[in-house]
Amino acid sequence: MIKPFEYKRDIKKIRKKLSNSFNRVLNSGSLVLGPEVEKFEKNFSKFIGTKYGVGVGNCTDAIYISLKALNIGLGDEVITVANTAIPTITAIINSGAKPKFADIGEDLLINYKNLDKLITKKTKAIIPVHLYGQTCNMKEILKFAKKHNIKVIEDCAQSTGSKINKKTSGCFGDVGCFSFYPTKVLGAFGDGGFITTNSKNLFQKIRNLRYMGIETNKKNGKKYSELYYAYEQGTNSRLDEIQAAMLSIKLSKIKQSIKTRQNNAKIYFQNLNDSNLILPNLKKDKFDVFYELVARHKKRDKILYHLKKNGIKLKITYPYPIYKMKPYKKYGSKKILKNTEKFSKEIFSLPVYPGITKQEILKICNKIKNII
Repeated sequence: MIKPFEYKRDIKKIRKKLSNSFNRVLNSGSLVLGPEVEKFEKNFSKFIGTKYGVGVGNCTDAIYISLKALNIGLGDEVITVANTAIPTITAIINSGAKPKFADIGEDLLINYKNLDKLITKKTKAIIPVHLYGQTCNMKEILKFAKKHNIKVIEDCAQSTGSKINKKTSGCFGDVGCFSFYPTKVLGAFGDGGFITTNSKNLFQKIRNLRYMGIETNKKNGKKYSELYYAYEQGTNSRLDEIQAAMLSIKLSKIKQSIKTRQNNAKIYFQNLNDSNLILPNLKKDKFDVFYELVARHKKRDKILYHLKKNGIKLKITYPYPIYKMKPYKKYGSKKILKNTEKFSKEIFSLPVYPGITKQEILKICNKIKNII
């Protein structure tokens, strides 16, 4: 069975290094917020291109903490999309704010052209979601945010390393929020998240909020955290030493990993361009990292059914707009989000992770062409 993702394939060449790192951390006596986390925070921030970075428990926490650090909460509104992972919306709601849904364009990313219609006196931020390894049109989004004096929180859960005009996602807005869930472009061996920023004040506030509001900077050579005194109400969301050590190894290989994803995507383009599948329109100003290669077809369900019968299990990211789900229906609007509704019935993901083989990709392509 060809699956959407198999992490064991991705670690074959680095398994020994991972084991050595695991043992090193165990022998160090430091398991939480130690030197491995500090090292990874420095190197990942450098990779993204920001001055500061903070490791947290997951991307949900990253968005939640970012909202709190930006003083966004009860009664406020945050613009984002409905074709996203549930955690994007969960974080907004948990902060006390309300999500306002924008439609998407043909590229499956937020449509910046109609954002003005969503602005109210309560709007405090926008969360562009860089889906599938692509980058949103940040030039227009930043222009919109500046016009209305609102904050920009980038959801980079699926876009680690993606660029537009040679600038990396996660360094455009006030903050960038990343996921290290195992399937991601840079995946941990459990959960993990990260927040990037160029603001020193935000950086310090985020560091405090991730650790229950306890200050973690130094004064007179002594960490405030040693005093165990909360200066504000925070949360408990820390990237641990073992995950940080593992992530550091994978970060050193990320450029090659992304290149492999891009090469795998090329095989699909070469073999499916003459089919009636709708594939992404690649643009010269963008550097896509292909977390997934998302195709569209009106007979999506038929395609997936027959692929599964032939030993190929693919997934849909995402099959339902968030406001169609029971807990979130109250956040939907009377206006239909035309593209969001339409594309959710057509999209499916083609696997491009580094461990998949060329033979498997060609098998997927051939089976799809036989079906459609």
